[in-house]
Amino acid sequence: MTPGTGTGTGSGAGTETGSGTGAGTGELHVLYVHFGEQTEEGFSALLGLLADFTPVVQALPPDAALADVRGALRYFDRDAPGLARLVRLRALALYGTDCTVGVAVNPLLARMAAHSGPPGSVRAVRPEETAGFLADKPVAALHGVGPATARTLCSYGLDTVGRVAQAAPVTLQRILGAKSGRLLHERARGVDPATVVPDEPAASESAGFRFGRDELDPDARRRALLTLADELGFRMRTGGQVARALTLTVRYADRSATTRTRRLGEPSAHTPVLTAAAYALHDGLGLQRARVRAVGLRAEELMPAELAARQLSLDSREEKARRAEAAADRARLRFGPSAAHPAGLFHDAA
Repeated sequence: MTPGTGTGTGSGAGTETGSGTGAGTGELHVLYVHFGEQTEEGFSALLGLLADFTPVVQALPPDAALADVRGALRYFDRDAPGLARLVRLRALALYGTDCTVGVAVNPLLARMAAHSGPPGSVRAVRPEETAGFLADKPVAALHGVGPATARTLCSYGLDTVGRVAQAAPVTLQRILGAKSGRLLHERARGVDPATVVPDEPAASESAGFRFGRDELDPDARRRALLTLADELGFRMRTGGQVARALTLTVRYADRSATTRTRRLGEPSAHTPVLTAAAYALHDGLGLQRARVRAVGLRAEELMPAELAARQLSLDSREEKARRAEAAADRARLRFGPSAAHPAGLFHDAA
Protein backbone atom coordinates (compact mmCIF):
# COMPACT_ATOMS: atom_id res chain seq x y z
CA MET A 1 0.00 0.00 0.00
CA THR A 2 1.60 3.22 -1.07
CA PRO A 3 0.49 6.76 -0.38
CA GLY A 4 1.04 9.39 -3.02
CA THR A 5 0.49 13.06 -3.42
CA GLY A 6 -0.80 15.09 -6.30
CA THR A 7 -0.37 18.67 -7.17
CA GLY A 8 -1.60 18.02 -10.52
CA THR A 9 -4.23 15.11 -15.35
CA GLY A 10 -3.73 11.72 -22.22
CA SER A 11 -2.65 11.63 -26.71
CA GLY A 12 -2.40 10.21 -30.00
CA ALA A 13 -4.28 11.85 -32.72
CA GLY A 14 -7.52 12.89 -31.09
CA THR A 15 -10.97 13.39 -32.45
CA GLU A 16 -12.25 16.93 -32.49
CA THR A 17 -15.90 17.47 -31.81
CA GLY A 18 -17.75 20.74 -31.88
CA SER A 19 -20.52 21.31 -29.47
CA GLY A 20 -22.42 23.88 -27.99
CA THR A 21 -24.26 29.22 -29.09
CA GLY A 22 -23.19 32.49 -28.35
CA ALA A 23 -20.97 33.11 -25.34
CA GLY A 24 -19.28 35.77 -27.35
CA THR A 25 -17.06 36.12 -30.35
CA GLY A 26 -13.37 35.57 -30.97
CA GLU A 27 -11.11 32.74 -31.98
CA LEU A 28 -10.62 29.70 -29.79
CA HIS A 29 -7.54 30.17 -27.62
CA VAL A 30 -8.04 28.49 -24.22
CA LEU A 31 -7.08 24.85 -23.65
CA TYR A 32 -8.18 22.89 -20.60
CA VAL A 33 -5.89 19.84 -20.47
CA HIS A 34 -6.85 16.93 -18.22
CA PHE A 35 -3.88 14.62 -17.69
CA GLY A 36 -5.50 11.86 -15.66
CA GLU A 37 -3.98 10.43 -12.50
CA GLN A 38 -0.33 11.51 -12.19
CA THR A 39 2.54 11.50 -9.73
CA GLU A 40 3.80 14.90 -8.63
CA GLU A 41 6.84 14.44 -10.87
CA GLY A 42 4.71 13.42 -13.84
CA PHE A 43 2.42 16.38 -13.38
CA SER A 44 5.37 18.79 -13.31
CA ALA A 45 6.77 17.23 -16.49
CA LEU A 46 3.45 17.63 -18.30
CA LEU A 47 3.23 21.26 -17.21
CA GLY A 48 6.66 21.68 -18.76
CA LEU A 49 5.36 20.18 -21.99
CA LEU A 50 2.59 22.79 -22.09
CA ALA A 51 5.15 25.52 -21.40
CA ASP A 52 6.89 24.51 -24.65
CA PHE A 53 3.77 25.79 -26.45
CA THR A 54 2.96 28.89 -24.38
CA PRO A 55 4.24 30.61 -21.23
CA VAL A 56 0.65 31.30 -20.15
CA VAL A 57 0.01 28.04 -18.28
CA GLN A 58 -2.01 27.80 -15.08
CA ALA A 59 -1.61 24.60 -13.07
CA LEU A 60 -4.80 23.07 -11.66
CA PRO A 61 -3.52 20.40 -9.24
CA PRO A 62 -3.69 17.50 -9.09
CA ASP A 63 -4.51 16.51 -12.65
CA ALA A 64 -5.19 19.42 -15.03
CA ALA A 65 -3.99 22.75 -16.40
CA LEU A 66 -5.22 25.73 -18.40
CA ALA A 67 -3.24 27.23 -21.26
CA ASP A 68 -3.80 30.40 -23.30
CA VAL A 69 -2.36 29.68 -26.75
CA ARG A 70 -3.15 32.94 -28.55
CA GLY A 71 0.55 33.72 -28.91
CA ALA A 72 1.31 30.24 -30.25
CA LEU A 73 -1.25 30.05 -33.07
CA ARG A 74 0.84 31.90 -35.64
CA TYR A 75 4.15 30.39 -34.49
CA PHE A 76 2.90 26.81 -34.90
CA ASP A 77 0.70 27.75 -37.90
CA ARG A 78 -2.26 25.87 -36.38
CA ASP A 79 -5.61 26.75 -34.88
CA ALA A 80 -6.28 25.96 -31.22
CA PRO A 81 -7.81 22.50 -31.84
CA GLY A 82 -4.76 21.69 -33.99
CA LEU A 83 -2.46 22.71 -31.15
CA ALA A 84 -4.53 20.61 -28.74
CA ARG A 85 -4.02 17.55 -30.95
CA LEU A 86 -0.29 18.24 -31.01
CA VAL A 87 -0.24 18.51 -27.20
CA ARG A 88 -1.96 15.12 -26.95
CA LEU A 89 0.43 13.56 -29.44
CA ARG A 90 3.53 14.77 -27.59
CA ALA A 91 2.15 13.81 -24.17
CA LEU A 92 1.54 10.27 -25.38
CA ALA A 93 4.84 9.96 -27.20
CA LEU A 94 7.00 11.43 -24.42
CA TYR A 95 5.16 10.45 -21.24
CA GLY A 96 2.66 7.74 -22.18
CA THR A 97 -0.19 10.01 -21.05
CA ASP A 98 -3.42 10.19 -23.06
CA CYS A 99 -4.75 13.68 -22.37
CA THR A 100 -8.26 15.00 -22.78
CA VAL A 101 -8.33 18.56 -24.07
CA GLY A 102 -11.22 21.03 -24.12
CA VAL A 103 -10.87 24.04 -26.43
CA ALA A 104 -12.96 27.20 -26.15
CA VAL A 105 -12.91 30.98 -25.81
CA ASN A 106 -12.81 30.93 -22.00
CA PRO A 107 -11.80 28.60 -19.15
CA LEU A 108 -15.39 27.69 -18.18
CA LEU A 109 -16.33 26.33 -21.61
CA ALA A 110 -12.94 24.68 -22.15
CA ARG A 111 -13.29 22.82 -18.84
CA MET A 112 -16.85 21.72 -19.63
CA ALA A 113 -15.85 20.61 -23.14
CA ALA A 114 -13.11 18.39 -21.73
CA HIS A 115 -15.54 16.78 -19.29
CA SER A 116 -18.35 16.31 -21.82
CA GLY A 117 -17.38 12.83 -22.98
CA PRO A 118 -15.07 9.87 -22.41
CA PRO A 119 -11.36 10.53 -21.76
CA GLY A 120 -8.84 10.78 -24.54
CA SER A 121 -9.89 13.28 -27.22
CA VAL A 122 -9.98 16.93 -28.27
CA ARG A 123 -13.36 18.65 -27.93
CA ALA A 124 -13.90 22.19 -29.19
CA VAL A 125 -16.82 24.47 -28.34
CA ARG A 126 -17.00 27.36 -30.81
CA PRO A 127 -18.78 30.62 -29.84
CA GLU A 128 -21.74 30.00 -32.16
CA GLU A 129 -22.22 26.52 -30.67
CA THR A 130 -22.24 27.49 -27.01
CA ALA A 131 -26.01 27.65 -26.30
CA GLY A 132 -26.65 24.28 -27.93
CA PHE A 133 -23.72 22.73 -26.07
CA LEU A 134 -24.92 23.97 -22.69
CA ALA A 135 -28.69 23.62 -23.11
CA ASP A 136 -29.21 20.03 -21.96
CA LYS A 137 -26.33 19.82 -19.50
CA PRO A 138 -27.40 19.18 -15.87
CA VAL A 139 -26.99 22.31 -13.80
CA ALA A 140 -24.44 20.51 -11.61
CA ALA A 141 -22.13 20.36 -14.64
CA LEU A 142 -21.49 24.11 -14.36
CA HIS A 143 -18.16 24.74 -12.67
CA GLY A 144 -18.79 26.19 -9.21
CA VAL A 145 -22.26 24.66 -8.74
CA GLY A 146 -22.01 22.21 -5.86
CA PRO A 147 -24.47 19.48 -4.83
CA ALA A 148 -26.40 21.71 -2.40
CA THR A 149 -26.86 24.52 -4.95
CA ALA A 150 -27.85 22.00 -7.62
CA ARG A 151 -30.51 20.49 -5.34
CA THR A 152 -31.89 23.96 -4.57
CA LEU A 153 -32.11 24.86 -8.27
CA CYS A 154 -33.69 21.51 -9.17
CA SER A 155 -36.38 22.05 -6.54
CA TYR A 156 -37.43 25.11 -8.59
CA GLY A 157 -37.38 23.15 -11.86
CA LEU A 158 -34.05 24.65 -12.93
CA ASP A 159 -32.39 21.31 -13.51
CA THR A 160 -30.56 22.06 -16.78
CA VAL A 161 -28.16 24.81 -17.78
CA GLY A 162 -30.53 25.84 -20.57
CA ARG A 163 -33.39 26.44 -18.14
CA VAL A 164 -31.12 28.46 -15.87
CA ALA A 165 -30.02 30.58 -18.85
CA GLN A 166 -33.68 31.26 -19.72
CA ALA A 167 -34.62 32.19 -16.14
CA ALA A 168 -34.89 35.84 -15.22
CA PRO A 169 -31.77 37.05 -13.38
CA VAL A 170 -33.94 38.42 -10.59
CA THR A 171 -35.36 34.93 -10.04
CA LEU A 172 -31.91 33.43 -9.62
CA GLN A 173 -30.89 36.24 -7.31
CA ARG A 174 -33.95 35.65 -5.16
CA ILE A 175 -33.08 31.93 -4.91
CA LEU A 176 -29.31 32.18 -4.43
CA GLY A 177 -28.60 35.76 -3.44
CA ALA A 178 -27.59 38.74 -5.57
CA LYS A 179 -23.96 37.88 -6.33
CA SER A 180 -24.38 34.12 -6.71
CA GLY A 181 -27.51 34.51 -8.84
CA ARG A 182 -25.79 36.94 -11.19
CA LEU A 183 -22.71 34.74 -11.58
CA LEU A 184 -24.83 31.65 -12.23
CA HIS A 185 -26.86 33.41 -14.93
CA GLU A 186 -23.65 34.48 -16.69
CA ARG A 187 -22.11 31.02 -16.50
CA ALA A 188 -25.29 29.41 -17.81
CA ARG A 189 -24.90 31.54 -20.94
CA GLY A 190 -21.23 30.56 -21.28
CA VAL A 191 -19.88 33.87 -20.03
CA ASP A 192 -16.68 33.63 -18.02
CA PRO A 193 -14.53 36.72 -17.39
CA ALA A 194 -11.74 34.63 -15.88
CA THR A 195 -8.41 34.51 -17.67
CA VAL A 196 -5.56 32.02 -17.59
CA VAL A 197 -3.23 33.23 -14.84
CA PRO A 198 0.28 31.72 -14.99
CA ASP A 199 1.86 30.74 -11.69
CA GLU A 200 -1.31 31.54 -9.76
CA PRO A 201 -1.05 30.43 -6.14
CA ALA A 202 -2.55 26.99 -5.64
CA ALA A 203 -6.25 27.06 -4.83
CA SER A 204 -6.13 23.51 -3.52
CA GLU A 205 -3.86 20.87 -2.04
CA SER A 206 -4.40 17.18 -2.71
CA ALA A 207 -3.16 13.80 -1.57
CA GLY A 208 -4.01 10.31 -2.77
CA PHE A 209 -3.71 6.76 -1.49
CA ARG A 210 -3.77 3.68 -3.73
CA PHE A 211 -4.45 0.34 -2.04
CA GLY A 212 -2.32 -2.68 -2.81
CA ARG A 213 -5.51 -4.59 -3.62
CA ASP A 214 -9.18 -3.73 -4.02
CA GLU A 215 -10.15 -2.77 -0.48
CA LEU A 216 -13.43 -3.96 1.03
CA ASP A 217 -12.68 -3.09 4.67
CA PRO A 218 -14.16 0.29 5.70
CA ASP A 219 -11.72 0.50 8.62
CA ALA A 220 -8.79 0.26 6.21
CA ARG A 221 -10.31 3.02 4.11
CA ARG A 222 -10.71 5.21 7.19
CA ARG A 223 -7.06 4.64 8.08
CA ALA A 224 -6.12 5.77 4.59
CA LEU A 225 -8.24 8.90 5.03
CA LEU A 226 -6.53 9.62 8.36
CA THR A 227 -3.18 9.30 6.60
CA LEU A 228 -4.23 11.74 3.89
CA ALA A 229 -5.85 14.23 6.28
CA ASP A 230 -2.70 14.26 8.38
CA GLU A 231 -0.54 14.85 5.31
CA LEU A 232 -2.75 17.65 3.99
CA GLY A 233 -3.01 19.32 7.40
CA PHE A 234 0.76 19.30 7.86
CA ARG A 235 1.38 20.73 4.39
CA MET A 236 -1.17 23.51 4.89
CA ARG A 237 -0.02 24.43 8.39
CA THR A 238 3.63 24.65 7.37
CA GLY A 239 2.59 26.65 4.30
CA GLY A 240 0.51 29.09 6.35
CA GLN A 241 -2.77 28.12 4.69
CA VAL A 242 -6.20 26.86 5.69
CA ALA A 243 -8.99 25.22 3.67
CA ARG A 244 -12.65 26.14 3.53
CA ALA A 245 -13.83 22.84 2.01
CA LEU A 246 -12.71 19.24 1.61
CA THR A 247 -13.35 16.96 -1.36
CA LEU A 248 -13.23 13.16 -1.22
CA THR A 249 -12.71 11.06 -4.34
CA VAL A 250 -13.20 7.30 -4.20
CA ARG A 251 -12.03 5.22 -7.16
CA TYR A 252 -13.44 1.72 -7.61
CA ALA A 253 -12.19 -1.51 -9.16
CA ASP A 254 -14.25 -0.91 -12.33
CA ARG A 255 -12.41 2.45 -12.79
CA SER A 256 -15.48 4.52 -11.96
CA ALA A 257 -15.24 7.16 -9.25
CA THR A 258 -17.39 9.10 -6.80
CA THR A 259 -16.58 12.64 -5.67
CA ARG A 260 -18.18 14.51 -2.79
CA THR A 261 -17.38 17.90 -1.24
CA ARG A 262 -18.08 19.16 2.27
CA ARG A 263 -17.65 22.73 3.49
CA LEU A 264 -15.90 23.06 6.82
CA GLY A 265 -17.57 24.90 9.67
CA GLU A 266 -14.69 27.38 9.56
CA PRO A 267 -11.44 27.54 7.55
CA SER A 268 -9.02 25.04 9.07
CA ALA A 269 -5.82 23.05 8.64
CA HIS A 270 -6.33 21.18 11.93
CA THR A 271 -5.88 17.46 11.30
CA PRO A 272 -8.78 16.33 13.55
CA VAL A 273 -11.15 18.72 11.71
CA LEU A 274 -10.01 17.45 8.30
CA THR A 275 -10.22 13.84 9.46
CA ALA A 276 -13.75 14.26 10.83
CA ALA A 277 -14.88 15.82 7.53
CA ALA A 278 -13.22 13.03 5.54
CA TYR A 279 -14.89 10.35 7.69
CA ALA A 280 -18.29 12.04 7.31
CA LEU A 281 -17.91 12.15 3.52
CA HIS A 282 -16.84 8.50 3.42
CA ASP A 283 -19.60 7.27 5.71
CA GLY A 284 -22.19 9.25 3.75
CA LEU A 285 -21.42 7.22 0.62
CA GLY A 286 -22.69 4.01 2.23
CA LEU A 287 -20.13 1.94 0.32
CA GLN A 288 -20.77 -1.32 2.20
CA ARG A 289 -19.14 -4.02 0.02
CA ALA A 290 -17.71 -1.70 -2.61
CA ARG A 291 -14.30 -2.68 -3.99
CA VAL A 292 -12.22 0.45 -3.57
CA ARG A 293 -9.02 0.87 -5.57
CA ALA A 294 -7.91 4.30 -4.26
CA VAL A 295 -9.03 7.29 -2.23
CA GLY A 296 -8.05 10.93 -2.51
CA LEU A 297 -8.58 14.09 -0.50
CA ARG A 298 -8.38 17.63 -1.79
CA ALA A 299 -8.35 20.69 0.44
CA GLU A 300 -10.31 23.37 -1.44
CA GLU A 301 -10.54 27.16 -1.40
CA LEU A 302 -7.22 27.71 0.33
CA MET A 303 -6.59 31.05 1.99
CA PRO A 304 -3.84 32.53 4.17
CA ALA A 305 -4.20 31.32 7.74
CA GLU A 306 -3.77 34.83 9.13
CA LEU A 307 -6.87 36.00 7.26
CA ALA A 308 -9.11 33.22 8.54
CA ALA A 309 -11.50 33.90 11.41
CA ARG A 310 -11.64 31.18 14.04
CA GLN A 311 -14.38 30.68 16.58
CA LEU A 312 -13.02 31.09 20.11
CA SER A 313 -13.35 27.91 22.11
CA LEU A 314 -13.94 27.48 25.82
CA ASP A 315 -12.80 23.85 25.58
CA SER A 316 -9.28 23.67 26.99
CA ARG A 317 -8.81 20.26 25.37
CA GLU A 318 -9.05 21.74 21.89
CA GLU A 319 -6.45 24.41 22.66
CA LYS A 320 -4.14 21.75 24.11
CA ALA A 321 -4.63 19.64 20.98
CA ARG A 322 -3.67 22.58 18.77
CA ARG A 323 -0.55 23.30 20.85
CA ALA A 324 0.43 19.63 20.69
CA GLU A 325 -0.12 19.66 16.94
CA ALA A 326 2.13 22.71 16.55
CA ALA A 327 4.85 21.00 18.62
CA ALA A 328 4.54 17.87 16.47
CA ASP A 329 4.87 19.98 13.31
CA ARG A 330 8.10 21.48 14.62
CA ALA A 331 9.44 18.00 15.35
CA ARG A 332 8.52 16.79 11.86
CA LEU A 333 10.20 19.77 10.23
CA ARG A 334 13.36 19.15 12.21
CA PHE A 335 13.57 15.36 12.34
CA GLY A 336 11.47 14.20 9.40
CA PRO A 337 7.83 13.22 8.76
CA SER A 338 7.96 10.10 10.95
CA ALA A 339 9.04 12.03 14.05
CA ALA A 340 5.51 12.74 15.28
CA HIS A 341 2.07 12.07 13.83
CA PRO A 342 -1.30 10.56 14.83
CA ALA A 343 -1.38 6.88 15.66
CA GLY A 344 -2.99 4.58 13.12
CA LEU A 345 -1.48 5.92 9.90
CA PHE A 346 -0.83 3.33 7.24
CA HIS A 347 2.93 3.66 7.28
CA ASP A 348 2.87 2.91 11.05
CA ALA A 349 1.55 -0.55 10.28
CA ALA A 350 3.95 -1.28 7.41
